[in-house]
Parts: sequence; structure tokens; C-alpha cells
Amino acid sequence: MTSPAARTQERVLVAGATGGVGQLTVAKLLEKGYPVRVLTRNAEKARTMFDNRVEIAIGDIRQPTTLPPATQNITHIICCTGTTALPSNKWDFDTMDQGEGLGNLIEWGKIYLDADYRRTHARNSPEQVDAQGVSNLVNAAPQDLNRFVFISSCGVLRKDKPPFNLLNAFGVLDAKEKGEAASINSGLPYTIIRPARLIDGPYTSYDLNTLLKAKTNGKLGVVVGTGDTLNGETSRIDVAAACVECIEHPVTEGKVFELVNKGARPAKIDWTALFSSLE
Repeated sequence: MTSPAARTQERVLVAGATGGVGQLTVAKLLEKGYPVRVLTRNAEKARTMFDNRVEIAIGDIRQPTTLPPATQNITHIICCTGTTALPSNKWDFDTMDQGEGLGNLIEWGKIYLDADYRRTHARNSPEQVDAQGVSNLVNAAPQDLNRFVFISSCGVLRKDKPPFNLLNAFGVLDAKEKGEAASINSGLPYTIIRPARLIDGPYTSYDLNTLLKAKTNGKLGVVVGTGDTLNGETSRIDVAAACVECIEHPVTEGKVFELVNKGARPAKIDWTALFSSLE
């Protein structure tokens, strides 16, 4: 375990820090005393959310030239980025009609039915974020990085089986698998976490004080496994906790594991015991 004094000598970059898991990850890092730098496209939103307790780096994982300044003097990177599995406004289509009516319906029809049209006009698709974006972030990471943590998804190895074949209808699991490969092949010490369907939050409209108090309200316990065999639901709060705990547990280096909520929840999650099962 990392001592409180040692934590102050480290600096963790969180990509996707204003998303549901990212916000909670930042809060848990701050709670443990880590200096945190957040990679964001919206500095004002980050300042408001984190109460000026983080260092802010303006950048975008889809734009590799913006990343080197953000990764300088970083000891760990936690990548919490992602977009929706189904095409939505979050995919940022450059042809989307902002109005209502028939034109809007026709546009969405093209998006859903024409893969080439979707690929050409989306600016924030899973392929651009979870595949190419993660590769860009890996390439910009310092070679002496202590750990690169990437949040992937259950089902990346079961894309041809329900319900994951439906989830992957527009390529989100394909993109996550490419992000995993980029992490593994990077030569960096990595950890890949595969949560199931995310619950609890997202806390996208709350401040840091609320994030620090986020609880699972006595929900199910935490189970980890390997081989992409688990399924169910996973609390965003537990995913964020796992991200932070990973960088303090050397046994998780070079590991890929699933994380789901099952069984009775103990008073305190024993991460050391959970991670020992990965050896």
C-alpha cells in the first residue's frame, strides 16, 4: 500500500474526469491525498466540479497533439473516457439537423442504417474515443509511467453472444477491445478493468462535496474475475474505487479483470483480498 507521504510525491492524470466514473475517481484520489491533474475539454466545468482542488490540462484524446503537455510529470494515468453504445447526440454528428420534424428523423435514419455514413460524420464515436483516443493517450504517456489504468467493459470477448451482441451493435465493444490492445501492447505497466452494466450515478451535475459522500447505500458486494465470464451490474462508485486501489496494489499490474456487484456487501471492501485472487 502507498503511504500518505508517498502519495503526495505522485501525480495522477484522469482522462474523462467529468464523466460519471471519472468524477468519482477524482474524488477518491483527492480523498486519499493524491495530487490530481484532469484532462478536459471544458476547464470551467472542471473548476466548478472539483472546487479548484485539481490541476487542469486542456486536451482531447482524439487530438494527439494536445496530449503531451497533459502527460508531462505524470506518474499514473486513469482512463475513464467513453461515449454511448448507441448513436446519440454525444457522438457529435456534424450533419445533425438541430431542428425538429421530418429532416431530423431522416438524419437519424441515415445514422442508424448506414454504417459508412455514421462513420464519416460522427466526431465522438466509440471508435474515435475508446479505440483511437486510448491509443493516442497511451502513445503520449511517459515511458516511466507507474501505471496505466483503462476502463473497458464486460463482454469484449463475448461479442457474438447475447446480450453483448446487442450492446455491440454499433461497435462499442470492438472499440473497447482495441483500447485494451493498445494498453497491453504499449509496453507500459497496465491494468484493465471490465465493469458490467453501470449503475449509481452518473453524478454529472453535482459538486465535489457530493462526490466525496457518494455511497452505494448498502448494495451488493464486489466480485472480481478473469476470462470475461462475469455478468450483471457494477456500481460506478466501486469502479472508481477499484481504479484508485489498483495503483496501490502491485499485484494488479499486467492484469485484466471483470468487476461486478454480487452477494452480501461487507462493512468495508477488502481490495487486497479481492486482488489476491488475480495472482
